[in-house]
Amino acid sequence: MPTSASPARKLAALGAVLALVVAVIAIGVAIAKSTQSGHDTEPGAAPAASPEAEEDPAQQKMFDDLAKRTSRRADGDPLAVGKKNAPVVLVEYADYQCSFCGRFTRETQPELIKKYVDAGTLRIEFRNFTVFGADSERAARASWAAGRQGKFWQLHDALYAKTRKGAALAEDKLVGLARSSGVDDLDKFRADMKSVDADKALKKDQDEGYQLGVQSTPSFLINGRPVAGAQPLAVFSQAVEQAARTAKHQPAAEGGGK
Repeated sequence: MPTSASPARKLAALGAVLALVVAVIAIGVAIAKSTQSGHDTEPGAAPAASPEAEEDPAQQKMFDDLAKRTSRRADGDPLAVGKKNAPVVLVEYADYQCSFCGRFTRETQPELIKKYVDAGTLRIEFRNFTVFGADSERAARASWAAGRQGKFWQLHDALYAKTRKGAALAEDKLVGLARSSGVDDLDKFRADMKSVDADKALKKDQDEGYQLGVQSTPSFLINGRPVAGAQPLAVFSQAVEQAARTAKHQPAAEGGGK
């Protein structure tokens, strides 16, 4: 049985961002029928938003503010792909036991990278938002540890190559996947998995998600605009292109490189 967010965390998230949640729900209610899709967890406070919906200035400001809060654009971030100053940032909140997260990784993300990341339009930033308990947390730690050796995306893709749950995410299995993903120093990998720094990294991602009211995986923000679930490629493409058009009329993002 999937482990859902605790009542205390849900209440804390609701109290922290009530105004934001109300605004996002208002958008979601209006367009919910056109954006329903699969989730591995119950729908939460970040419903899918239609990329074709026209926002008024107040709604667009909400998305812009949300993008500033969540798009880290950190130098050398191993959990990110794409130029630091790309006009559009997609932030993904995901769990390694989430089958729909795997569908996005296998079917949609490669097309987004080919069409938008490689062209310099899009940056993708991954967040470890674990909702299925200890096995998910162990896998998240493993992906973070692989990132310490420049192999985050290799292990990330291996974990999502098929749906893995429970014993398939035991430590020895994760070490084996790390080895086949090109992680060289497996002793360091094991140590990093269990480190205080791994604790801090996972907590940072978790806290960010809960503060936004995220309770389902996968959940996405595209320049602050929420898109929930493993939507078809066309939905993501429309959202990225709309965000890119909007970004043309705003100051360029700081930074550069990949």
